[in-house]
This record gives sequence, C-alpha cells and structure tokens, in this order.
Amino acid sequence: MTDTDQHDSDRLEALGYRQELRRSLNILGNISMGFAVVSPVVGLYAAAQVGMSVAGGAWIWALPICLLGQSLVVAVYSELASQWPLAGGAYQWSRRLASPAVAWLSGWMWQFAVMFGNTTVAYLASPWVFALFGAVPTPTEQVLVSVGFMLFCTLVNAYGINFLRWFVSLGIAAEGIASVLVGLTLLLVFRQHGFSLLTDFLGAPAGLGVGDLSAFLAAVAVAGWAFIGFDACVSTAEETKDAARQVPRAMWWSLLSVGLVVVLNAISVELAHPNPADVVSGKDLDPVTTAVVGAFGGWADKPFVVVVLVSFTACLMASQGGAARGLYSLARDDVFPFSKHVRRVNRHKAPIGGLVAATVISCAALPLGLSTSAMGSLITFGSAATFVPFFLLSVVALVARVRGTWTPSGAVRYGRLGTPLNALAVLWTGFEVANICWPRSILAPAGAPWYQIWAALLGVGVVSVAGLGYLLARRPHLRMRSADADHPTTDELAPAVI
Repeated sequence: MTDTDQHDSDRLEALGYRQELRRSLNILGNISMGFAVVSPVVGLYAAAQVGMSVAGGAWIWALPICLLGQSLVVAVYSELASQWPLAGGAYQWSRRLASPAVAWLSGWMWQFAVMFGNTTVAYLASPWVFALFGAVPTPTEQVLVSVGFMLFCTLVNAYGINFLRWFVSLGIAAEGIASVLVGLTLLLVFRQHGFSLLTDFLGAPAGLGVGDLSAFLAAVAVAGWAFIGFDACVSTAEETKDAARQVPRAMWWSLLSVGLVVVLNAISVELAHPNPADVVSGKDLDPVTTAVVGAFGGWADKPFVVVVLVSFTACLMASQGGAARGLYSLARDDVFPFSKHVRRVNRHKAPIGGLVAATVISCAALPLGLSTSAMGSLITFGSAATFVPFFLLSVVALVARVRGTWTPSGAVRYGRLGTPLNALAVLWTGFEVANICWPRSILAPAGAPWYQIWAALLGVGVVSVAGLGYLLARRPHLRMRSADADHPTTDELAPAVI
C-alpha cells in the first residue's frame, strides 16, 4: 500500500467508515466517470431536437446560461467534496451541515434523482438500437429495449470499478470522435447558414402558440439536462486516490470540457443542418444525424449510430455506478429501506445490492413512455429530479455558512467568494427547479396523456411524498450516527488535506 493509499484509508476511517470498495481510480479515471455521465453526445442529442422545436435557432443561448449556472453548483460541491470525500455526497455532506431529518431527506431526493436520470438516459438510448437496423420502434418496444439496455449496464457494473472504467474509457474515445472532430468539421467545412441563424426563433414560438420568452424558458428547462452528472465524480470518491484534491478537479474538468463541446456542437449542427425549419415543424426528429449524414454522406450513417450508441452506453454505465454507490452509502448507515441487502458488496468490490436496487427503481419509471413518445417529458422528469437536490444542498450549505457552523477547510476553498457563489447557486437552482417543473404541453407530443405533461412535477411530488412518508413512519434519521460524535472536528481534519 502506497503512502497515498494509506492516507486515503486513514482519512476514510477518520470519517467513520472502512475501506470496502477498491480504491484504484486516478484523476483521469475519476474525470472519465464525470465526463461519461455529463456526456456531450448524450446531452446534445437529448436537448437539440426538443430545444430547436420550441425556440428555433435561438435555443443554443440556453446552453451557456445553464453552463454558467451549473458552474456555481460545482463551486459549492468542490468545497464540500474536498472536506468530506465520501460516496453519497449529498447525504454525507448534509448530515454534517444540517439536522438529521433534513440530511436524510436530502440524501433520499438526490438518490432518486440519479436513478430517474438513468431512466431518461436508457429511454433516449434505446432508439439508437433500432437505428442500427433502420427500424422505428413503437413506444412499447422502446420501453422494453430500455429495460434490456439497463440490465446490460448492470451486469458490467457488477464486475467492479476496473471493468467499468474500461467500458467508460471506450465511450470517451467515441465521444472524442463524435463530438470534437465531427463538430469542428461541420463548423469549418460544411457550414450552410450564417451566424444570424443563432438568434432566429424560426417562428417556433408562434407555431406553438406561445411568446418568445416562454419558448426560450422551455429551452432553458431542457438545456439544463446537458450539464448534470458531474456528481458522478463524487460517487466514486471512495475509489479515487487522493480524493480530497482530485474529485473537485475532476468535477470542474468534466463540466467545463463537456460544456464547451456541447456548445460547439450545438452551433455546428445548426449551421450545417440543410433545413432547420424541418426541425421546428417536426419533420426532422433527429437534427444531429441529419446534419452529420448530410455533410459526410450516407456512408457515415451506421458508423455514427454506433459511436452515439457507445456514448450512451458509457453514460448509463457510469451514472448507474454512481447511483449504486449512493445507495450503498445510505444503506451502510442503515437509513434506507432493506439496508441489509442494499449495502452488500460482491467479490469484485462492487456494490451489488445498490446496483440491483437502482436498476429496479430506474426501470419502474419507464412506463411513462408506454403511450406515446416521451422524450421531452422524460428529459424534464430526469432534470427536475436532479435539480431539486442541487437546490436543497445549496440551501443547506448557505445556511450553514451564514450561521457560522461551517467554514470550508478542505484542500479546495474559495475564501470570501464562497458565500456569494453559494448564494448565486441557490438562486440559479431554485429558478431552474421552478422552470423545469412548470407543466408545458409544448414539450410533449400532441395528444400526449396528462401525466407526460406533468411528468417533472409528478416525479418530484411522488419522491417527496414517499420520502416524507418513510421519514415519519420509519424515522431513519434517528438511526443516523451523530457526525459530531463519531467524526473528528473540522479543525482536527484540516491537516490531513493540506
């Protein structure tokens, strides 16, 4: 065992836990987990068609707004992850900053956010399986293939972090081909429109019967999906060497690198698309592939589908691994249903109990897409579930700062800037929660059932009610070990991370 390994093990023990997972990730390995989940390919494919359909060419301005907002969240996460580099970050951090009940509920909401995010990724990935064979799935077929996709990723995760890292690295290689090279080529070689297209709504709001501002806010709600997932770096903190320093760096690298690529590719696709008006009218449901195939020729169709499918697979694998580790973190404190089973680790040092539970819960939300296509609904569904924990944790951290009960003392801290950045993170995440949860028929297909239009608010409501019900009935927060009693104080831990 190296000095760094021993330091990490001692650090984890000082925080109250044994080293049960295999600590083998370096900084690049941790970045790859975050990069795969934030994923420029997944983010762009999920948001481009929906964004253009509601706000035309002007939708791309929603992307830098969301990137800036999410940078505020990463600033808060960085200080927390550096001080407490633990799997299940939202739960672990909240229990050291807030009351046990608030901490438990924060962990509950975050956990379901990740699992429902996986639902969205699996659903968005399944059409690409059919695209390999030139087929168009029915809603039922798409849901069934999504389940199969989820089970495959579970099997890979069950073989441990090293096997997972290999698959994720393959996905990142695909990202490099599909994102950077293709994006630059489209922009520099195959551009068909002037930059004025980037400020043109193309009549989309009028066609939907809404104003330009309403349409743009809907685009911002969808674009938020492209910049979540950086907390996957936190989920693997107990498997990362020198985690107190490297996890915050990995989050920043993941968010900023993916963010810049997403913005580049969104611009490239718009300007290289042969007829953006077809996207607005609903004639083109896949503007990215249309732009790529139109530029490179028909031969690029199948290879590009393979690259995209591999990228989606890497994204789901890494995100599913994060969900399992979050459940493991809750279950080892005996504060999650069926904790005895959920906290199990197999011989590959993988949290197998969490993997099974995460897969079952993620699949349970897929019936939202049984009646009609539910792309827009499931994007807002997954985004809302994610932004609520961002908001709760930002509020918890800000309250602790203002009260003087928390002064960041990890290897990463922003000094006097920390509090204003935290306050701005609260404002941004609060706005985005309300924006995403606002029921919009323009993000659902014509004639969609009511539960697709209300999917975001419905999902947040069900998880919140279930969490409060479990909290009142089972009182898991009373079983939480006191952070003050079980763990050293901030001052005692400070030397370990300098």
